[in-house]
Amino acid sequence: MTTPFEVLIIDDEPGDVGLTRLALEQGGVKCHISVAHDGIFALELLKGPLGGPPPSYLPDLVLLDLNMPRVPGLEVLKAMRTDPRLMAVPVVILTTSAAESDIKRAYASGASGYVVKPIELRALFESIQIVKDYWFNIVRRPHHPTACAETA
Repeated sequence: MTTPFEVLIIDDEPGDVGLTRLALEQGGVKCHISVAHDGIFALELLKGPLGGPPPSYLPDLVLLDLNMPRVPGLEVLKAMRTDPRLMAVPVVILTTSAAESDIKRAYASGASGYVVKPIELRALFESIQIVKDYWFNIVRRPHHPTACAETA
């Protein structure tokens, strides 16, 4: 049995999280999904509590919303890109913003991709399936063991 891919959804909108989770669960690639509903919880999950040891949790893919309370998505991305343990983890921005300034800032901060959430449900599912297929079926990355329990 192969180990499922570990996906972390960082998004404060429960409806979007539910739809993203459902889209990821469909299809042929098995993945374990964890959720962080704000930037602070995401950073604690990824980096550990301030002053504590780093956690063993390391996702294979992060789907990150830009507009979140407490710590915005770009700040989460920047924190990941300055951490040697997290800098190679692919981070795909999955957001409603199609603003050119947001796209430029995301890539300048180290985003691996930028997807504008389509309004239409079918288009959203297709977009997420394409992201999932790309990162888990096409791209080859070094293996890293993960150890975590589902977080939601």
